[in-house]
Amino acid sequence: MKDLIALAASYGVRIVYCHIDDANGFYDVEDSAVKVDISLTPDEKRSVIAHELGHVHHGHTCGGVHNSRIERQARAYAAYLLVHPIDYAAAERVSADAFHIAEELGVTVELIDDYRAMCIQRLGERTYGRSPRGHLTNDLARALS
Repeated sequence: MKDLIALAASYGVRIVYCHIDDANGFYDVEDSAVKVDISLTPDEKRSVIAHELGHVHHGHTCGGVHNSRIERQARAYAAYLLVHPIDYAAAERVSADAFHIAEELGVTVELIDDYRAMCIQRLGERTYGRSPRGHLTNDLARALS
């Protein structure tokens, strides 16, 4: 969690835990804060914070307006930020089950689903990780070899 707090600070944003009735968290542009529901599990908190930092990173200022492109950018950023290709590969070697991998990596199943959909590409028997800009990398391919 310290790494996420440090990243938020580098963006000039603070993390605030509070009670939120209608969401798990949100980026409050005017308060320069990522607000996270205090009742979430630690894995949920990490995943929500990373997602909201995706909004910060991309400069989203939509204030609660859900745009599919913007949400996809934030989801991809969170997945790329929290899931390292080598760690993912090691967990997947034990079991390809998303619940297992999420538990091993300390994230939500939804984040693993996003990682699979947006951060890796399988070509035949090879798996490649994608950078946030969509370029293929060989880290995951090496890890799975």
